[in-house]
Amino acid sequence: MKAISYSRYGGPDVLEYGDVRDPKVGPDSVLVKVRAASVNPVDWKCREGYLDGILDPVFPVIPGWDVSGVVVQPGAAITEFAVGDEVIAYAREDVLWRGTFAEYVAAPVRTLARKPRNLSFEEAAGLPLAGLTAYQMLTKVLDVTAGDTVLVHAAAGGVGSIAVQLARHLGARVIGTASESNHDFVRSLGGEPVSYGEGLAERVRALAPEGVNAVFDTIGGDTMKISAELLAPEGRLASIADPDVVGFGGRYYFVRPNPHDLQSLSDLAEQGVVSVHVSETFPLERAADAHRLSAEGRTRGKIVVTVDWAD
Repeated sequence: MKAISYSRYGGPDVLEYGDVRDPKVGPDSVLVKVRAASVNPVDWKCREGYLDGILDPVFPVIPGWDVSGVVVQPGAAITEFAVGDEVIAYAREDVLWRGTFAEYVAAPVRTLARKPRNLSFEEAAGLPLAGLTAYQMLTKVLDVTAGDTVLVHAAAGGVGSIAVQLARHLGARVIGTASESNHDFVRSLGGEPVSYGEGLAERVRALAPEGVNAVFDTIGGDTMKISAELLAPEGRLASIADPDVVGFGGRYYFVRPNPHDLQSLSDLAEQGVVSVHVSETFPLERAADAHRLSAEGRTRGKIVVTVDWAD
């Protein structure tokens, strides 16, 4: 099959498009014909070796954890899915090896859910990692409930844009940081936008004088430190970007595959609660360009890689 892979850590230039061996379908996995795979910042961070301390690479590595596609072969132990089912997955394993930037992926059943019928394959591919991150952070880490005021950083990004929608669905008021050009987009999601940069704390306090109940940090560094000062008494702080958050009384969190959470997200998408904004698509052979664009950190919503099938 055709795939994108890399045989050593490095920049986008280490990504190669070509033939790799077809994946084997274990008893607890499902062979998925890939229609689309989204790009996440963790993809290029893995490629550059930043996660080497926690994930062993098995070179050549096929990058990508997000996928949408069609089941072509269930494993021998699979009863949940059948040939022809349209599915999505956060197909992360405990090693860097057989990712989703390929024509086919053997996804563990523990990572799969049914694709939202109202989303295109491109939109659906952008839901798993970003959506699960937002869902798990809001409901299991920050414990957001109706009446809370939540500060979401990078509210126009892949994770942030879904977090805004989910927090609003939970009944929270949402303040979201974003560049000026993305303020209307954040408003369309139900958030109250504020600009990044100097004076951020004052802008947030003007909207929430008594502080915010929860901060969803996706940036880290100084932004996270400022966020800790904006918390109301008993406020909660969590970050997906900076482990140093624990020093400010917060929690660092790394999203995990969960088929029940992912199916809940799919259901919410079908109900119109959650939408996925795709800013740009690239064909599989141009995945390196997709990685470059993602690394710039200025994307609205999601970047998606597509596999072109004639049938």
